[in-house]
Amino acid sequence: MKIAVVQLGARMHYAVPRIFSEAGILSTLYTDICGTSGLGRLMSHLPHKLMPGGVRRLVARQVSGVPADQVVTFDRLGMAYWWSLRCARTPREIAQAHLQAGQELQEAVIRHGIDGTDAVYSFNSAGLEVMKFARAHHMRTFHEQTIAPVVVQTSLLKAEYARWRGWEIEPPYEEFYRPFEENEKAEWELADTILCGSEFVREGIAQAGGPVERAVVVPYGVNMTVDPAILDQRSLREPGPLRVLTVGTVGLRKGSPYVMEVARKLQGRADFRMAGPIDLTPDGASKLAEYVTLLGIVPRSEMAAQFSWADVFLLPSICEGSATATYEALAWGLPVVTTPNTGSPVVHDQNGYVVPIRDVERLVDALERLRDQDLRRKMGTLAISDSKKLNVSAYGHRLVEAIKS
Repeated sequence: MKIAVVQLGARMHYAVPRIFSEAGILSTLYTDICGTSGLGRLMSHLPHKLMPGGVRRLVARQVSGVPADQVVTFDRLGMAYWWSLRCARTPREIAQAHLQAGQELQEAVIRHGIDGTDAVYSFNSAGLEVMKFARAHHMRTFHEQTIAPVVVQTSLLKAEYARWRGWEIEPPYEEFYRPFEENEKAEWELADTILCGSEFVREGIAQAGGPVERAVVVPYGVNMTVDPAILDQRSLREPGPLRVLTVGTVGLRKGSPYVMEVARKLQGRADFRMAGPIDLTPDGASKLAEYVTLLGIVPRSEMAAQFSWADVFLLPSICEGSATATYEALAWGLPVVTTPNTGSPVVHDQNGYVVPIRDVERLVDALERLRDQDLRRKMGTLAISDSKKLNVSAYGHRLVEAIKS
């Protein structure tokens, strides 16, 4: 069986097409723009200092492990998508940019022709038209649901917007969420198999009345090379406050206000850092910054220093798919405190703690326990051991097995 992958953006550094290529089952990767072919490759020859930040990020999209003749890009579409997101000012404009780019990519793929393939693999909000085409041409359809369904997201986030008024601008449901919800349900109907990164996503499909019998959980994987001696280095630190790291977009969906509440209760006993773009209003960010150091966007090349600094990792997300930051934290030997809604591979009371969403007291209790250096070392050792089953190679075996079953 040969599979064509239709992918908008560089999700997980093109892990799916790379996995399929290594397994000998990739026919073609169709994507908007990347740094290894077409316009992106030409731009990569520009002097780095002359590149605007957005161009550097486009050039950094490296499709490694996939032969160049198996990659088809639509550069004009990719540049238009980048520009439309750059210019978007309202929730409606952002939603429209995502949906339009997904639609245009699929139309471009269909015009180009999907030859020499037996199946297509697409992603939520950008798979409907290409799956219609595949069905009409008797191809199999594999579809990845990268996050909990829209109806689950809106239910959870509406409560957050009400609880934390003024922290983040609430997008109007009809303008922002409704188009995604309708598109999502139509995609499920056309998918032979729906791939989910976590049981939380699969349960969400069931809650939304979707075809859960066709949904399969395939946990992700990340490649992190970390020296186990990091545990010894942490043990040699001078006694002091617990170092707590959070990585990801700073906003309501990631549970950022709960990090603030925990940090407030643990003042003097723990130091908190958050690395990632800030989606909060100035007022919300100001309140959070009273108790947490906000680092903003940290280049990937500098994240090792943040993981090395930390004693534990905290991610109290309200809604996710399967947060890869938790995989990275485990690889760094950090006990992870998180929620079921993060869709993480954390095993409660072994390599971290999994507590209910919005439960500040349970979060505080978990971090209080982890002030014990021996417990951190024990959980950190298990985290590193478990992370060996959570690399991209292991993810690839799981994904190919699910595809072939």
